[in-house]
Amino acid sequence: MSTVAEMIAFDRNHIWHPYSALGGDQPLYTVRSAAGVRLTLGDGREVIDGISSWWCAIHGYNVPQLNAALEEQITAFSHVMFGGLTHAPAVELAQLLLELTPQPLQSVFFADSGSVAVEVALKMAIQYWHARGELQKQRFITLRRGYHGDTFGAMSVSDPDTGMHTIFQHSLLKQIFIPAPVTPFGEIPPATELAPLQQRLEEEGGRVAAVIVEPIVQGAGGMRFYSAGYLQQLRTLCDHFGVLLIHDEIATGFGRTGKMFASEHAAIAPDIMTVGKALTGGVMTLAATLTTEEVSSTLSSGTPGLFMHGPTFMANPLATAVALASTRLLVASPWQQRVAEIERGLKQGLAGCATLPGVAEVRVLGAIGVVELSTAVDLRWIQPRLVAAGVWIRPFGRLVYLMPPYIISAEDLRALTHAVSEVIAEMVEYTQEP
Repeated sequence: MSTVAEMIAFDRNHIWHPYSALGGDQPLYTVRSAAGVRLTLGDGREVIDGISSWWCAIHGYNVPQLNAALEEQITAFSHVMFGGLTHAPAVELAQLLLELTPQPLQSVFFADSGSVAVEVALKMAIQYWHARGELQKQRFITLRRGYHGDTFGAMSVSDPDTGMHTIFQHSLLKQIFIPAPVTPFGEIPPATELAPLQQRLEEEGGRVAAVIVEPIVQGAGGMRFYSAGYLQQLRTLCDHFGVLLIHDEIATGFGRTGKMFASEHAAIAPDIMTVGKALTGGVMTLAATLTTEEVSSTLSSGTPGLFMHGPTFMANPLATAVALASTRLLVASPWQQRVAEIERGLKQGLAGCATLPGVAEVRVLGAIGVVELSTAVDLRWIQPRLVAAGVWIRPFGRLVYLMPPYIISAEDLRALTHAVSEVIAEMVEYTQEP
């Protein structure tokens, strides 16, 4: 085809990338191949992927078991509609998900992406109350600094002021926002930390369909880790005021925090849960929304007697087949040990960043490492230097973060954290020059 330079030139002028401008000057690289934890770029350089292609490639790349699942399925059929038809990959994946998720969850809706899974969760909550004749329960309570996706419903429950969607705030449904929890993970929050939630439930609980939160880790809204005790108190308040609880586990699910699902840190279960990202091991797009027998049976018994959502590519056989293979591979692996080893490596490898001027905080939980800076990162400056140092990560805002594949070796993890630490140190020096 074209040369690397020609591909990039065409791309810049004609293809949108996430949160980008056509013709923009952000660094752009082509990928020739990927295997293990490494990407081979168009110019032949190899880089260690430190963020699992936005947190989803937990097994790394070019995984034989996942490739085999795709090859086997595609020789049978690559897609059939899910309306009136079903197939083994979807059924077996749903069975496995229900085995792995908290016990009350008993039904599965397969969606196209994480954002769509959140839309489905919001619609489930509203339709549940509609079926019960409580038509006024239409709004959602959520946390500031949260992020739940880029579609309109998902945007409406993401942070309205400091998030990525502020320009749409006048077009979105008005939800109820409460302060983000401040008690760190591992500590017990005071009862007063839930006071704003209790107050809003007392004032407006009759109009609230559900509370939606990212359990333990607020992801793209700031990569913040908060107390499991907060979730426990939140569950109690939702039960007391008769409000559903939605856990958005799209970023935290499948072992990333050291538990299979982050809600397990609090030993509670939501009424509705969304999963995605790592569900297919990063091979194809797929997500799911799970709910309880109470929600699904109530919803199905009300008018119009069915759930009002159904994507064309729902439960795509290729996607569900590779998701089944990926989840089985995870369950059969020593993933807890691997995540614990990554946590130790991240703490050790990033510790030196905490002493650098311009670094506000370094925090690690499971296979997540975050260096929060005092000022925003200049992506045009830092991205080429990270690539030159042999690593691929994608900083945003004031955050330089790592979420490596679980298969990363101790040696590659040391190389990753060393490169990140060196580039941050160089960046601090660069930004402080007169």
